[in-house]
Amino acid sequence: MKMKKYTAPSIAEAMKQVRAELGEDAVIIYSKVVVTKKLFGLIKHKTFEVLAGVDTIEPPTPIVSEYGHVQNQLLQSAAVSNNNVHKEQESASIELKEEIASLKEMLQTLKKEALQSSLPEELQPFIEYLRRQELNEELITTISDELFAHYKKYNGISNEEIVEIATNLLREKLSSLPISGLSYKKKYVNVLGPTGVGKTTTIAKMAARSVLEKKKKIGFITTDTYRIAAIEQLKTYANLLQAPVEIVYNFNDYKEAIEKFAHLDLVFIDTAGRNYKEVKYVNELKKLISFDDDIESYLVLSLTAKEQDMESIIEQFSEMPIEKFIFTKLDETNTIGTMYNLMIKYNKGLAYYTNGQEVPEDIEEATLEKLLELFIQGEFK
Repeated sequence: MKMKKYTAPSIAEAMKQVRAELGEDAVIIYSKVVVTKKLFGLIKHKTFEVLAGVDTIEPPTPIVSEYGHVQNQLLQSAAVSNNNVHKEQESASIELKEEIASLKEMLQTLKKEALQSSLPEELQPFIEYLRRQELNEELITTISDELFAHYKKYNGISNEEIVEIATNLLREKLSSLPISGLSYKKKYVNVLGPTGVGKTTTIAKMAARSVLEKKKKIGFITTDTYRIAAIEQLKTYANLLQAPVEIVYNFNDYKEAIEKFAHLDLVFIDTAGRNYKEVKYVNELKKLISFDDDIESYLVLSLTAKEQDMESIIEQFSEMPIEKFIFTKLDETNTIGTMYNLMIKYNKGLAYYTNGQEVPEDIEEATLEKLLELFIQGEFK
């Protein structure tokens, strides 16, 4: 590399000298301001010193001069500085998110306290019940406002009236959603969901009812090639129902399985349980299965999971034609508000909810009235 030092009264003039002598490919190695004093320090004279260089051979050879060491030190210093800037930005972003989350939580708490203190004693136990069920605050506020309006109008309210008003409000929220089991209008039933929610057992329950109650000829396709136990479990259910099983590893296998099952009434597709909060697994699924007009898809979620985690999964599947939800493990939780929150938020209906491991007994086909009965239970049933 050819290098040269330039001194000029301004940085612009120095850069002009660099371009004129070294050309447009020149690089600035360092620049600094040089201040000199004249007349016993009374007058300060400022100049700009620039060290520039340009490659003279290809590939460049290591620079062993004093300036080469300076260049390397400057480059290393710049890299460290950039890393520090990125770390500071990331740290600031995390801190900002934490502060926003903290503020939201504080506002929710203040809102709860304000609402609680403003309500008559007759309403407070029911509002607390809704919170224990983990119904979202927006819905709780809507219900409490309606109850309070009734209380003021009639100077009182009974438990029966509380239940009736709350149930009617929830009915309004859910009435436009499709709430029912399999339609039997489409041949392929695609069951999706993360690991551990009980997809295979749920499929077995749905399939058994299709055979026993609807007299359908059924078959199974499984894409869950990651767990041998899952395949064996499905084969056990298939043998009991005298139904064929096809294991598919890729899209060609899937097409061949579809052709083999052309004579059947209904085919259940058991997909692999993966961490579907990661988009790569959702994309793999899209490549493996054809989401055409003759397939209806159901997303299985466990009521024992965190609502925020379930929302992440639902959003990952937002581009897929999910017909309805299926909620499992109702028997393993005391809170069911999440079920209503997700249906209303994502405008999705419900096909089934399960309440045990027994096949085919522990599954309920969803109806609006059953959901409303579940909503008011215990001391408010």
